[in-house]
Order: sequence, then structure tokens, then C-alpha cells
Amino acid sequence: MQGICDVNTKTSRRVFLSGAGALAASALSGTALAQSIDDIINAPRRGNWNNAFDARASDGGKVQSNLPIFSPETASYVEQAVGQYQNIVSRGGWPVVPATKKLKIGVVDPDVETLRRRLMISGDLSTSAGMSQAFDSYVDAAVKRFQTRHGLPADGVTGQYTFAAMNVSAPVRLGQLETNLVRLRSMSGFLGDRYVMVNIPAAQIEAVENGRVVLRHAAVVGKIDRQTPILNSKIHEIIVNPYWNAPESIVRKDIIPLMRKDPNYLRDNNIRILGPEGEIDPMSIDWSTEEAAKLRFRQDPGKINAMASVKINFPNPHAVYMHDTPQQSLFNQIERFHSSGCVRVQNVRDLVTWLLRGTPEWDRRRFEQTIANGENVPVNLADPVPVYFTYISAWSTGDGVVQFRDDIYGRDGVDELRMSSTL
Repeated sequence: MQGICDVNTKTSRRVFLSGAGALAASALSGTALAQSIDDIINAPRRGNWNNAFDARASDGGKVQSNLPIFSPETASYVEQAVGQYQNIVSRGGWPVVPATKKLKIGVVDPDVETLRRRLMISGDLSTSAGMSQAFDSYVDAAVKRFQTRHGLPADGVTGQYTFAAMNVSAPVRLGQLETNLVRLRSMSGFLGDRYVMVNIPAAQIEAVENGRVVLRHAAVVGKIDRQTPILNSKIHEIIVNPYWNAPESIVRKDIIPLMRKDPNYLRDNNIRILGPEGEIDPMSIDWSTEEAAKLRFRQDPGKINAMASVKINFPNPHAVYMHDTPQQSLFNQIERFHSSGCVRVQNVRDLVTWLLRGTPEWDRRRFEQTIANGENVPVNLADPVPVYFTYISAWSTGDGVVQFRDDIYGRDGVDELRMSSTL
């Protein structure tokens, strides 16, 4: 199949751009384009246009939606997206945007024309923007829209992560949609009036009530070598000011090596070693061996506790849970794959308040007071809330709006989608 970048060099520029415009039109589901491709090509070559248009391109609306990822509507939107991407692929896909320089607003460069074609084909830039070497405000808005759809900071600058996501080929994106459609269909039934969904590739959490997302939280999930598992369970307990019991894997991989470097590590982090007969002096242990891995390491509640203010418990064979974290800066990172399998939740107090609703005497005020007191208090939910840890790397919750994420754990089966491992 001949791609856009493989077009015969004798092909005229007019035919070349007409083909790109046709692809753009095919990517916009249900969009009525009043301006023809000839109008675009013959328009003055300038960076900004006097005629107003929707810089988001698609009439499908906003990138963000309160429609849950797990819903029959989402599966239907993904089916539509599969049809759109099949059309894009059949017409040759989209061009590769040279990743040799950063492109941002105000730049005038021949590569901006390629960027415009790429964004038009995927429906992020209206064809009304025309072709130009100027990175104007409309291209800026389109790049930001693209970045939002791919879980990237919407800064309008084409850095390495944006280029990597942009230059995944159309056939690979089509395959990613098809793979995830199977996953979505399997979870499109009734999941509960209220439930929590953790989407691992997106490092994001949805709290869903009556078929709508009422809360959305950034998350930190497991590293590639300590993956967050797929699971279904029910949240039954909230522990305020929790103790943290270090699992054996963390004792072996983290605590023992740290004690070898710094004998005061446990003391400085309020971690105690507990044996059958009580607390054990760290100085009595030979840290050059791994004998300590069989002992119990427990961190006291407090601000530096690994779970900070709260722990969210649910039965599962993997001994994982959701929790707060003292490392709030991690939520601002592009890649949020830093945990040992458990899920850290940004603004976790909002989620816990929602979970505690209906549990007698536990409103936001009492919850906050208990945190401030520093007392370790377990709270059983009056109504356990279903929780689903899942792996959805491509989805659509609106007509013409398709979301893609890095296939961090390689479950989609295509190396090109594991962008984080190559950057």
C-alpha cells in the first residue's frame, strides 16, 4: 500500500494536497465541510485566517467527557472510530512529521505544512486552516487537542513525546482500537450504580455514578517490572492514618539496599522492625545478607508515611490497594508508572469522601479531623463499592474524539506502541 510519504515525486503539489484534504475529511465523523479543498489550496498563504472556525476541527465536541470508559456508548463510539481509521488507512494514512526540531506557535518552517496535514487527517485541525508554513494560533489549538487526546501536557509544543505519539502509523492505531474494542465490549454491561475504575495505561481513575463520571483522578501505577494487576473487587474499608507494612519484595529490592548505604534510613523514615517478641533493633541485623526480608517492617502513621493520609482496601490475591502519597509531585509527570503495583491517587480525599457517602457519621469534616488527629482509624463502608483495575489504551467517549495512550506493559502486542521504552 502506498503511503502519503511514498507518493511519486512527479505528483503535483495540487494533487498531493487534495489527497491530504480528502483524508482529513474522512477523519471527521459526520462533519459537513463547507469549504472545498480547492478553496484551501487557492487561499492566501498566511498564518492566520480572518474567517472563524472551530479550531478543534471535529464537530464531535470536547475531548473530555463525563461518559465512562466502561459503557455501551463508549464501545459504540470506538466502533465508529474503527470505521474512520479503516478509511484513513485505506487512503494511505498520514505523513510522518520530522522530529528534528521543536515546533511551536510563532515558528515558520516547512515542517509545519506536514504537521498541518497530519493534524487535518486525524481531525484535530480544521481543513479551513489551509496550508501554510506558519505555526499559528489554529495549529497551536490543534496540537493541544492532539496532546490532550494522547494524555500529554497540552502545551502546544511538539517535543519528543508529542512527535512519538504523532508518528505512530495509522494502521497501528487502527489495530490498537480493534484490540481495545474487544476489552471494552467485555466490560460494557452493568457494573454497579457506583463504581471506581482504574485505567492503568492512562494512569487515571474514574468514579462513576448512575452512568456518569463524577470524579476523575490522576494516578500513579506500577512500574514495568512491578506491574499493577488487572482485577475486579469491592472497596470495603478505608483506613485513615494507616500504618504501612512493607511487602517482602520491597524489603528485598529497596529497604535492604538502602540500609546498606545509610544505617539511619529506618529511623529517619519512622520504620520499625517487628519480630515475634517485639521490636528489633536495626543495628542487631546483618544487612550484608537478606535475613531481614523475613521480618516485618512497619512504618508509623504520619506525613512521611508511604500511604500518607489514607489507604483504600479491597480483597484481592495480589495484596494491592489504593492510597495517598507524600510524593505529590509525581502526579505532574508525563509518565506516572512509579509504584510497586499499588495505585496512588491524586486528591484522594475527594474520592474517599465520595466512597464514605452513606456510611453513618463519616462526612468530610470528620474525615479531615481524624487525619489531623493522626489517629489510626479503620472505617468499614456501609455499602462496598465495586472497583475495576483494567487496561484500556485506546477508547472514544465522543463522536470524532479518539483517545490513545502508551502501551506501557506491552499488552497490545506492537512494539511501536510502547513509546516510553524508546524515549
